[in-house]
Amino acid sequence: METLFMSCLVGGILYALVSVIFGDWLGQALDGALDFLSLDGHSWLSPTALVGGITVFGGAGLMLQRYTAFGVLPVLIIAVLIALIAGTAVFFLYIKPMEQSENSIAFSMHGLSGMMGDVLTPIPAAGYGEVMVKVGAGFTNQIAASFDGVDIAGGSKVVVVEVKDSTLYVSEINLS
Repeated sequence: METLFMSCLVGGILYALVSVIFGDWLGQALDGALDFLSLDGHSWLSPTALVGGITVFGGAGLMLQRYTAFGVLPVLIIAVLIALIAGTAVFFLYIKPMEQSENSIAFSMHGLSGMMGDVLTPIPAAGYGEVMVKVGAGFTNQIAASFDGVDIAGGSKVVVVEVKDSTLYVSEINLS
């Protein structure tokens, strides 16, 4: 049994080292060659969780075998339970949050309706100017026209009323 536990522990450690050190390089070198191994749709079967559980199984098995008086079967059952708990913890504490943390700086022009902004280039009553609108953690500069058909001075606060043909139609906001 010690050979099984040691193999699982060493194999898991080697997998972690190889994937951290050479992961990107191997991914590019073997571009698509190992796609048949992917488990799309089953994120709980991710290699990180599986290999993490196998590594913990090996380590727990070695520790239980060396430092307890349990027999082979109880050590095997307890090591499997510990590995399942560790694999589940890795999934719920690391993998699942990372899947849900994808951030994007992309935005939809139509999503700018109702947003406030600042006029950068004055907007004439029958022409175009430029406004800066805060989107997420950044800002975007967009072409703007007056929704009300009035001049809007530079530095004015505006609200986006409508988006049409990649142009923001804005109205001035009087904050006083």
